[in-house]
Amino acid sequence: MDSTRWRHSSTHLGIAGAVLALAAAVVVVAAVVLPDESGAGAHVVAPAPTATAEPGVVPVVDDAPVPTGSALTAAMSAALADPNLGRLTGRITDALTGKALWTQQEDLPMQPASTNKVLTAAAALLALDLSTRVTTRVTAGDQPGVVVLVGAGDPTLSTAEVGQDTWYRDAARISDLADQVRRSGVTPTEVRVDVSAFSGPSMAPGWDPDDIEGGDIAPIEAVMVDGGRIQPTTVESRRSRTPALDAGEALAAELGLDADKVSIATASVTGRELGAVSSAPLVVRLGEMMNASDNVMAECIGREVAAAMGRPRSFAGAVDAVTNRLATAHIAVSGASLYDSSGLSVDNRLSARNLDAVVQAAAGPDQPELRPLLDMLPVAGGSGTLSDRFLDPRTGRGAAGWLRAKTGSLTRTNALAGIVTDRDRRVLTFAFISNDAGPTGRTSIDALAAVLRTCGCG
Repeated sequence: MDSTRWRHSSTHLGIAGAVLALAAAVVVVAAVVLPDESGAGAHVVAPAPTATAEPGVVPVVDDAPVPTGSALTAAMSAALADPNLGRLTGRITDALTGKALWTQQEDLPMQPASTNKVLTAAAALLALDLSTRVTTRVTAGDQPGVVVLVGAGDPTLSTAEVGQDTWYRDAARISDLADQVRRSGVTPTEVRVDVSAFSGPSMAPGWDPDDIEGGDIAPIEAVMVDGGRIQPTTVESRRSRTPALDAGEALAAELGLDADKVSIATASVTGRELGAVSSAPLVVRLGEMMNASDNVMAECIGREVAAAMGRPRSFAGAVDAVTNRLATAHIAVSGASLYDSSGLSVDNRLSARNLDAVVQAAAGPDQPELRPLLDMLPVAGGSGTLSDRFLDPRTGRGAAGWLRAKTGSLTRTNALAGIVTDRDRRVLTFAFISNDAGPTGRTSIDALAAVLRTCGCG
């Protein structure tokens, strides 16, 4: 998540400004001939005046003027002079043509924070089907009465009963699994948890263990419930340090077993399936990941990409899979140095070119399979991690509702990567990364991005 505690990393309009056009409504009432009340004749009722509605959203056009680099530089000069931006890199591109319109140290590797999730989401859209679901199973163990909870990487599996709210949309339920086990005829006496689907460490290089207590992350294990949250529906809930064990204990409780009957399996056991539940489709999960900047979801989806690409389902395997899938699609990822799929690691480095290349590929005409990415970006002043930003008229500059972007926030780091329609109705993509930022760095980067909406720079 994008942290509000000033430490750690951290959506339906379609393409901002390039959304569906609302055609002006025109109502015409024809002249009607009615009999006179006396019955002696008839009179003509004059037609009602034509009614028109001014459209609130208008379509963009391909021949809208393209901003010039010099005009953009002039328009942004005041915002760029803000010292709270610290070290800033950036790139602005014409969405339709892919032509770079303005750059500032666009190839300099910078700490991207959660804008890194743009790469993870794009790779998932390229490597996986939108309907892909992750299935959690319970199988019979190698001894009578032993049942095995087998994880495949769905962190949205919930302890809430069916009909109760969960943090995640259309989440599978532990109680459903328990019901299936009971109907299987097996009488459980012990629960083991199989976490072998994931490999490598459960915490990435550059992660701060304090972020578990802070609610930004949990150890990434193949079986988790409620994203590792201790309080499943609370925004600022701390996370568990033992999410797989917690999942096993939740199943045990549903089966009437004590927590001391739960353990982590030392080896994978293939037995008769006793129950299975599946996550929401990928497109739903990606939307939630991007909207709320959910780090746990990003890491698990990164591992789905790894599996699809034949890589180990680990931090390193996911990074390798994501960057290679993007490179195969001719999206510029050269120079990227990543240690996770969420952007939480302080050791990650991306350039503004890397980020803008992904967004432009989604907005341009050549990669239609990436178009859903645009709908997953939070809306300025409207949704997700941008719901309370761009609302101040002094800094928002009318960008609310017109700009969509993935946010990134770490200590002294602020980043935005997204899309906006300028005053001339030209669609632009952009990426700004600010490191060593001052105390108002987030507001400063918002003010910079907002200039793109009000600029008639063509």
